[in-house]
Amino acid sequence: MDLMQKYSPIAAKKSIHQYCPPRCYELAGQTFRFVIDTGEGAGTYTLRVTGKRTLEWAKEDGAPKAETYECRKSDDDTYLLTYVIADKAPRENHTWVIDMENELVTFLRCAAGENPLWPYVIESHFGFGYIAVEGTAHTDLRRHGFTADVAGTCVRWTYGHNLSTIHVYHDPHWYRIGYPKNQVDTADLPDTTRRFRELMKEMPSSDEQAYYVRIKEGMYLVSVTEQNLEKILGPRFGFRSDTLCFLDNWDRLTSVGRAFGARTVDGEDQELFIMIGKYGSPEEVDAHFFTDPIPYLT
Repeated sequence: MDLMQKYSPIAAKKSIHQYCPPRCYELAGQTFRFVIDTGEGAGTYTLRVTGKRTLEWAKEDGAPKAETYECRKSDDDTYLLTYVIADKAPRENHTWVIDMENELVTFLRCAAGENPLWPYVIESHFGFGYIAVEGTAHTDLRRHGFTADVAGTCVRWTYGHNLSTIHVYHDPHWYRIGYPKNQVDTADLPDTTRRFRELMKEMPSSDEQAYYVRIKEGMYLVSVTEQNLEKILGPRFGFRSDTLCFLDNWDRLTSVGRAFGARTVDGEDQELFIMIGKYGSPEEVDAHFFTDPIPYLT
């Protein structure tokens, strides 16, 4: 029996989350107090992880709210924990990067419906702080924070056995999709990839705004949202201002992340919230991918 012939189509259907690592249940039973004192959303948050998939969260002295969460690890001491606020419309996602090594935390809140002109567009809000430990004063003034370290980097990220993209981090606040110097369209390209490439030809460029957060040496949170695709292509592209964040481990060239938003299929909107895994490899692109102007800026 040829197992590749049998299982390759099944694996391909998993698409962007084919290589996603298993769920992490290590935080079950723990209670965290996060003090966000830098950036947006300042305040004290309590997360009580009640089970393998369930938690309760509250800000300040507010009533706890139950959610279903996903958790993945980027290394032995760093967790990406994320959930969608239940029964809230427009939808909202919370993502926490829990850095146990340094007792620091990053809070990313992504919300749809904040832009009255573009209701599908998702906005990202970042806060940085520390993990409060009972009986211990947190005296370290360092925090996770925005960085330009990633600018000047090009990497091929592989999500599945026949799915990969090239990210060109050409600017501290933007990224774009690149193509390798020797790339040719082959018969085994997925149909969805071909369709996306045809649609992308209608865009002034693939540039989208990006946020780069330094977590620690060799680890960065990268957050991108497909706002320009939403404004120009709308439902034709399918994904509606999809927002993605990745906890990239450059020491291992692996990454875990999540996608949040919506997609339009046959005229109907479907909610999107999936976890992602990928691994990186070096890639070369033509130099102009790093120097072309961003057409969305004056």
